[in-house]
Amino acid sequence: MEEGLSSTSSPLSILSQLRERRASASVASSDASSPNLKERKITDDRAGAGFAQDQEHGPKPSEVYGFVASITTVIATVIHLVWAYTPEPLLHSVGITYYPSKYWALAAPSVLIVLVFCMMVLYLGLNFLAMPPTSAHNTIYDEYSCEPTTFYLTEGKEKPIDPIADVRIDRINHLMFLDAN
Repeated sequence: MEEGLSSTSSPLSILSQLRERRASASVASSDASSPNLKERKITDDRAGAGFAQDQEHGPKPSEVYGFVASITTVIATVIHLVWAYTPEPLLHSVGITYYPSKYWALAAPSVLIVLVFCMMVLYLGLNFLAMPPTSAHNTIYDEYSCEPTTFYLTEGKEKPIDPIADVRIDRINHLMFLDAN
């Protein structure tokens, strides 16, 4: 054990003592007026090979949950494959007698795939139901629509560039479908 830590202390008190020592070391190493720069460099190197340390040490909870979920997924996949491909007499000889029917080795993944497909179709259908009809005024104009302004030109001047504006839907339909040019 490190110096200053009692061997009879509980693990919680040891962790709190280590946390206090790290906090005091990081405060001492961040002090710019420290006279011994070589000692400060050694402390920083021990802290993580040049990486900055956070005030809260250790992994984030989301990282831990993700790691546990990935390990659980791998273990569940291995168990499923062993259950699906191992013959029943071999399972009985090992002492495993309580397990689901082999029918579910194919049925459960098939049902899950169909369920995911149905959920995607349902989600798409709900989005179509939530969308306003194509004839609704809201699909053409909203609060950000800009009406084009008209310029009256005087004789002899060039026409300026039109300001940015939305093109009306009837003008678009005329240009796309009625104009033969």
